[in-house]
Formats: sequence, C-alpha cells, structure tokens
Amino acid sequence: MSAANERNGFVVFEGVSKRYQSLLALNDVSFKIQEGEIFGYIGPNGAGKTTTIKIMVGLLRSTQGTLHIGDHPMPEEKSEVYKLLGYLPQNVAFQEWRTVNHALRTFGKLSGLKKNEIEDRIEEVLELVALPDVRNKKIVELSGGMIQKLGLAQALLHNPRLLVLDEPLSGLDPESRYEVKQSIKKLGKSGTTVFFSSHILSDVQDVATKIGILNYGRIMRIGTLDELKSGFSIKHAVNVVLSHDSGRCREVKSLRGVKDVEQPASNSLLVHLDSEADVDETIHELIQSLINLGCRIRSITPVSPTLDEVYLQYIRRGENA
Repeated sequence: MSAANERNGFVVFEGVSKRYQSLLALNDVSFKIQEGEIFGYIGPNGAGKTTTIKIMVGLLRSTQGTLHIGDHPMPEEKSEVYKLLGYLPQNVAFQEWRTVNHALRTFGKLSGLKKNEIEDRIEEVLELVALPDVRNKKIVELSGGMIQKLGLAQALLHNPRLLVLDEPLSGLDPESRYEVKQSIKKLGKSGTTVFFSSHILSDVQDVATKIGILNYGRIMRIGTLDELKSGFSIKHAVNVVLSHDSGRCREVKSLRGVKDVEQPASNSLLVHLDSEADVDETIHELIQSLINLGCRIRSITPVSPTLDEVYLQYIRRGENA
C-alpha cells in the first residue's frame, strides 16, 4: 500500500500554518482531497486561500505542518510533485507577440513533453477548453476570457493528475464561464483531481464535489454542499406552482406551521414554514387546503438554500466565535 493510500488522500494538508511576521495567514489547516475530486475553496478576501495555493504549488516555504501530494512530501520532493501538477495563477500572463501555438509549444517543452507529443496535446487541450480555432492567432488578438482559457490549456498540457486553479472563473463572460466549468467537470470525471478557489459561489455550487470554507486562516467546515447545509437549520420554504389560482390561495397563510406566504408570480406561491414545524405534516395540510380553496397545483417543491446562504452563516459563526 502506498504512503498516499495510508494517509487516505491524494492531497493531504496536516496542521499547516504560515506566518508573515505578526500575521498568521494560515492557522493549523488540515484537509484531504481524494483523487478525482473537484475541491472548491472559498472564503473572504484575506482568508488565506492564495497562501494555501502557493504552499501547494511550492511558491511558499517556511511553513509549519506537512503537505503530501501523491506519495511525495512538499516542498522536499518538489521536482516529483511538479510532474503531477498543473497550475493556473489568478493573473495569467503570456507574451502577447507569440501565437497560441508558439506559446503552448514552449510550455510543452518546459513541461518535459517529447517533441512528437506536443502537437497532439496542443490540439487536445485547445479542444477541451473550447478554443479549437485560435491555434494560429497571436495572443494580443485574444479576449480576456480566451486568455484565461489559454492559461487553463497550458496548465493541462502535460496531462497532470492534480490541477490547481486560483480564481479560474474571475473576469469571464457568462459563456466563457460556462465553458470553463464544463471543462473542469470533464476533468473530474476523467479522474483528474481539481483544487480551485473562487469568490463566485454559484460557480462553486455548480462544479465542486466537495467544498472547504476558510476564514481568518482557519478551516470552518469541509464537506459536500448537502453536508454543509446540514450544519445549520436554515429556514424551510416550499415553492408551489399553480395551474389555476382561485384568488384565495394566499389564505393558506393562516395554516398552523405556515409563517408567511409570498406570491412572486401570478401562478406561484413561496410558502415559508415555521422553523419548529413538522415539515411533512404542514405540507400535507397545505396541499389539502389549496385544493379546498379551489386552487389547482401543478408542482410543489422544497426550496433548497444556496451556497451563498450556507457560506454566510459559517462566516458569521466564525466572526462571532
């Protein structure tokens, strides 16, 4: 059994701390990432996200604790880790006078790819990041979103087992964000481990299979979105879509267990339930009451809290600790 399997993780942080003079940027950070997971790392500005990434990719030393990637300790076996690692920094930069092909060839050589591998890999990664037609364009001709995707392409050239992305979706237009998210999902499904930080929480919710929340250099919570939601009793609500409104549907506000009723559209109700209500019983009574009031129900679904709501509660808990 390999050392990585014994530690039960492909990436393993154990008690990692980093101090900049009087500032404790990371405080005893521990987490594990399994191979093939897409790990979303979120927290306020200054929480320590970029410090974590710089330690992971070997740009910061003088830390306490241990970090292993695969079977290799960092930074002691940095050269071996770099064979496994692809990295996209927050502010990606290329020499604008180069063509895309020229730039990627250079990165391919620096990554240790053989000459006969480079051309095929360039074609593959440009296809993966939805840039198949820009190979012969100069970088100066590319949009900001295209350059960000080109950065992702160069990080993927040597087919890394671990991809580390610092704010990969920042500054992208909606179409480019969608394309990059699809690329990240494909990578995870193919077995690539992805660690990415982002302040766009809806994107993290869309992509990550596991999420870590960092605040003031400390891990607040790690888990799937459902696991993070389970840590708080966020208010219950159900969305009711109607095929016919008799004009009396809002009278369900008087039901036991119902706290408030909103009508965001003519054919829908947002019913807020008391936090202490028996949800199943209240919904049963809600359906019966709507039918008795002459309302026809097309659908009724629980309203799930967003990652934004969950995140804010964890951050506030940390600030009040």
